[in-house]
Amino acid sequence: MEAFFPGGTPLSVLTTQPLDGPLDYLAPDGGVVLGALVMVPLGPRRVIGVVWGDAAGDYPSDKLRPIARMLDVPPMRREMRSFLVRAGAYTLTPLYQMLRMALRAPGLSETPADRIVYLRGHGEADRMTAARERVLDVLDAAPNTVYLAKELADLAGVSPSVVKGLASQGVVATRTAPRDAPYPELDTDRPGKPLSEAQKAAATELIATQTGAFSTTLLWGVTGSGKTEVYMEAVAACIRAGRQALVLIPEIALTVDFLARVEARFGVRPAEWHYGVTMTERRRCWKQVAEGQAKLVVGARSALYLPFRDLGLIVVDEEHDGSYKQDDGVLYSARDMSVLRASLAKAQVILASATPALESWVNAENGKYNRVVLSDRFGDARLPEMRAIDLREEVLPANTWISPTLSAEIDRRLSNGEQSLLFLNRRGYAPITVCRVCGFQIGCDHCDARMVEHRFRGELVCHQCGETKAKPKTCPSCGIEDRFAAVGPGIERLAEEAKARFPSARLSLLSSDMMLSGQALRDHIAGIASGEADIIIGTQLVAKGHNFPLLTCVGVIDADLGLQGGDLRAAEKTFQLIRQVAGRAGRSDKQGVAFIQTHQPEHPVIKAILSGDEEAFWAAEVAERKRAQVPPFARLAGVVISGQNEAQVRATAAELARRAEPLWSMGAEVFGPAPAPIARIRGRHRMRILVRASKDSRLQSALLTWRASVKIPNQVRVSIDIDPQSFY
Repeated sequence: MEAFFPGGTPLSVLTTQPLDGPLDYLAPDGGVVLGALVMVPLGPRRVIGVVWGDAAGDYPSDKLRPIARMLDVPPMRREMRSFLVRAGAYTLTPLYQMLRMALRAPGLSETPADRIVYLRGHGEADRMTAARERVLDVLDAAPNTVYLAKELADLAGVSPSVVKGLASQGVVATRTAPRDAPYPELDTDRPGKPLSEAQKAAATELIATQTGAFSTTLLWGVTGSGKTEVYMEAVAACIRAGRQALVLIPEIALTVDFLARVEARFGVRPAEWHYGVTMTERRRCWKQVAEGQAKLVVGARSALYLPFRDLGLIVVDEEHDGSYKQDDGVLYSARDMSVLRASLAKAQVILASATPALESWVNAENGKYNRVVLSDRFGDARLPEMRAIDLREEVLPANTWISPTLSAEIDRRLSNGEQSLLFLNRRGYAPITVCRVCGFQIGCDHCDARMVEHRFRGELVCHQCGETKAKPKTCPSCGIEDRFAAVGPGIERLAEEAKARFPSARLSLLSSDMMLSGQALRDHIAGIASGEADIIIGTQLVAKGHNFPLLTCVGVIDADLGLQGGDLRAAEKTFQLIRQVAGRAGRSDKQGVAFIQTHQPEHPVIKAILSGDEEAFWAAEVAERKRAQVPPFARLAGVVISGQNEAQVRATAAELARRAEPLWSMGAEVFGPAPAPIARIRGRHRMRILVRASKDSRLQSALLTWRASVKIPNQVRVSIDIDPQSFY
């Protein structure tokens, strides 16, 4: 039972404003419970906050202002407040920023009321325009979704008057609906897909761990083994027990196929939480989760901060995926924070992957995590055969990247009516545009990065800051016209080569930056799965769990690309990515083959991919990490010092390095400062310091003491990333 503050009692309220901590107020007439969401006066404004505890008492009580009003939403539970405090302490994030993560639903301060919503009607328009067609396209793409007039207009790129004009003719229907309507009840007794004996055994193991106590299980299954159907049984058991379940997925493009599988299993769609849902649906999801009515949520990483009333299970699907790490704002790993959240809620965590993160593998090996293994594909599907194509022995004409061997294999698939996939993890047409006369390379005006040509869009794009500009006709350096050349391939250039080599084939590019919307991307993937393309050309987006039944041939164009650079996880990431991409082949009844084009087939990573001996790869990688004393056998913190003034940034970084006694005294090592690999982004100069400490060290407290020992200029920002995943 939460504490109760009678009217007029001093108490503290944590707000989402950038302050050092909670502020003191007076409880309103009638009193208020600990954790209640409230509106409080702050200067001339009213801001949202949460009743956080007893008053600090450092301000005269007769001068305290009362809480303005209480919000009509459930109080924030003790478990959620503890999670925000502990996650903030771990990631060195101010508490007000953590609270912002937890209150990201719009309209929480609004009074509940009915509203007019819009959906597809059955009338006919007196005339059809391009704007009206866009409205109908939005409605037809998601026939079960209702919209407010402004939401529908914004999605269609029209004015609300277009929507209301269609409504007056019955083409768009209207109805009155309660704000935040409850979700339909999930039918947990509805039969799922028939499971193999191995799947049944795995599901039984997962369900057995739901004892009301915290546990973490690594569900390690080869691609196509049916991990989703297995953990769906654990979801059903959790809901039958009266608790709530959260399934995190790494990419919005997966949601359509995944939600269809959830609906097939439980009869209705679950609650959704990701950037592709409307603001109205986000508010509905937030409130129904808080009230305990939404029993299953499928979402992106930020769904971890929803106010679950009784969270019993968190599934992190494709748990190795790098998109679970947020690299701006609050720097956190959703996989790691899922384990923390579950430990506080006495819930179960299932980490599902065909290529688990090394940290998860080590925890399972050490017995910290349970492990459930699915070693075979479901049904008649077989794992793809892996073959290397040694590019040192292939004869490729200049500016071509599809080897003769791979080309012949694609021809075979075309004649058999099967699909092929060409994988290259480079967006755009070419990574470098260079003047053939003077060697000048076109770079971003705001970053120390080369601009990537996107020929389909007709512009150069900086992949660091998003800046775009037209490709110049005249070289800014030597002044000579029309001498720029594209160097290296991106998927657009690969598509150009494929079109010339296979002129009768239907090509389809799959890259997140080429689509206009999440819905367009999902439609594109569905079209590929139904056979609308013969050759798929894609970046890492194709590795994210898609099921293309006709795909039997995968060609990795440049397997050596990910092995370059100084990333300590380069081998792991390359292994995971290529294994995941190869796993798209042969997921139906036909055998698949994955061809790995490489200049170094003897490289340990390439050999491990070809042999399929994952245990041997992880064991070797563990030995290498242990020898180098890097995660998971040590702790790292990445420190980035940035600002507009380069001299000021360098001076601040040097001062931090000189004043590192709090870190040295605990045995930590400090490397740097040095210019970041990308030394300028969005006009801000960047220096990096890397801190390495022992596994059992109290690194966060030492980092806070260290940062506080140096006066940081107002124009300089110091960002500390605990457990960094990237080092740019």
